[in-house]
Amino acid sequence: MADSIFQPLDKFYKSVKGAVEAGRRITFRIKGDFEKVNFLYRKDGEDYSSLPMEKRSGCFELSASFSVGLYWYKFDLNNGLFVGCGKGLDGEITYCPQEYQLSAFSADYSVPKWISGGIIYQIFPDRFFRAEDAGVKLVAGRKIHADLHENPEYLPNKDGEVLNNDFFGGNIKGITEKLPYLKSLNVSAIYLNPISLAYSNHRYDTGDFMQIDPMLGTERDLSELIEKADEAGIKIIIDGVFNHVGADSVYFNKYGNYPSVGAYQSKESKYYQWFDFTDYPDEYKSWWGIKTLPAVDKRNSDYIDYICGENGVIRRYLGFGVKGVRLDVVDELPSEFVKALRKSVKTADSDAVIIGEVWEDASNKISYGVRREYFLGGELDSVMNYPLKNAIISFVKHGDNNALSETVKTQIDHYPKAALDSLMNILSTHDTARLLSAVSDADINGKSKAEMAEITLCGEEKSAAMFRLKAASLLQYTLYGVPSVYYGDEIGMQGFFDPLNRKYFAWDDMDGEILSWYRLLGKIRADNAVFKSGDTKEIYAADGFYAFIREDEYEEILIALNVKNKVFELQYKGKLINLIDGKVYSDKILIEKNFLGIFKKYA
Repeated sequence: MADSIFQPLDKFYKSVKGAVEAGRRITFRIKGDFEKVNFLYRKDGEDYSSLPMEKRSGCFELSASFSVGLYWYKFDLNNGLFVGCGKGLDGEITYCPQEYQLSAFSADYSVPKWISGGIIYQIFPDRFFRAEDAGVKLVAGRKIHADLHENPEYLPNKDGEVLNNDFFGGNIKGITEKLPYLKSLNVSAIYLNPISLAYSNHRYDTGDFMQIDPMLGTERDLSELIEKADEAGIKIIIDGVFNHVGADSVYFNKYGNYPSVGAYQSKESKYYQWFDFTDYPDEYKSWWGIKTLPAVDKRNSDYIDYICGENGVIRRYLGFGVKGVRLDVVDELPSEFVKALRKSVKTADSDAVIIGEVWEDASNKISYGVRREYFLGGELDSVMNYPLKNAIISFVKHGDNNALSETVKTQIDHYPKAALDSLMNILSTHDTARLLSAVSDADINGKSKAEMAEITLCGEEKSAAMFRLKAASLLQYTLYGVPSVYYGDEIGMQGFFDPLNRKYFAWDDMDGEILSWYRLLGKIRADNAVFKSGDTKEIYAADGFYAFIREDEYEEILIALNVKNKVFELQYKGKLINLIDGKVYSDKILIEKNFLGIFKKYA
């Protein structure tokens, strides 16, 4: 039995790495001296089928093709001893009754090529930069901070509510003004949190999809941003928040602030059918029970048409030149809605990208009891990569090789290559702690937001966190997928959970060392095409040391990190140059603690 082996990430054993195009033949091989081997497979939700594998010299072999769908497979050796389950991804022999996964995606599935190889920069519009000449006036009911260094308001009012009605005045013209700064980071796409009219500073409580929030600017401002960004080689991706709207909106109009007749005001409202009232008008389904966010019926044909139709929200913003949409909590959007949205996007602009917010493995996600079909061809192009984020942070903080290695190998095995190369690799967002804070040793267990607001890293604690930030971002920039930088992480901004992670950009307090690091990573990524779509192959992972190769037919780059005390030695033939510091090595590299390297052949 010791000679039997199957490695799904080795093309000898599985001729197509990762998901496979439907109808394409794929060859499976099992090594070992057995009397017979059967290939067992099942389409998701169906029973097993069995195919005999043909005996070859030293192995068993089978070629097959699959129709569109999600499949599970394993190998039956000698009537009942199985080889299966994801643990075999590390190349070790694994006998168990579990299964490997295989996705077969539609032959017409493709992802816009411009997204891979680039760098995404996420901007929370109110907090990035306030252009003073924008001519934007304060909207009634909103407070504006006079001091841009203040914390966002986080304490509840007398009614126990955090209103999120405090603003810093960041605007669209401010983003346009700072395009040269973003270009210095080699940014290729800007992802904007919501820009539509809304009551709150985060604008996830949409007031009117069709209107740009006047505090951010005008349609002309948006057009100018898109035009100037395009000249700089930067594309704009907007947030699509389609699960719910604001109670204070043209559609619901609970407080009568809009001239329209909203669903809350009358059952005769043209929007009434969009909502699910259990006791009209005050009891209704809302997003996660938050009464200010009434949930929308995403299967309502009128609502689908309003968002996805010829004159709908999607076409409106694509008409400005927007090149993509990020779908907020996409797992709460039914499949028919996502399919309609994809059709709308791709009909208007086949080169526009659709990115979903998914916190788990998007290839086999089950939401509300339904298996999702994000990567089978009719829905998403990419997703936010939360599993990799969590694995990277665990590795740099604790030296957890297992989580990082298993996450990387699993995603390579599960995702279509085009989706893998386009994954939105985040390390922090508006929903999570900032990167420098997240990788620190600051103890926030049991602490209130008021207590967390007082935490500022300094001294040795900050130095340790800075190295971890560098290690994390190095992995973010060099693994498959597209790094997505949350505004301010690249200058060392700190902050734990919402809204402490949403401070105004510290333009007068940048950490120059961290900023230089991000600019270096951006240059290395831009200068080496292998990061666009090259294969990823793990070399070694143990004891806080992680090394892998990115390679294509033209070049090979080695990435190595050591976050613990053990010393490692890498041996090879020839000379390598570390692109981080320019140091040249011959035949071997001594990898000590806190070592970061991006190596390529030295000519």
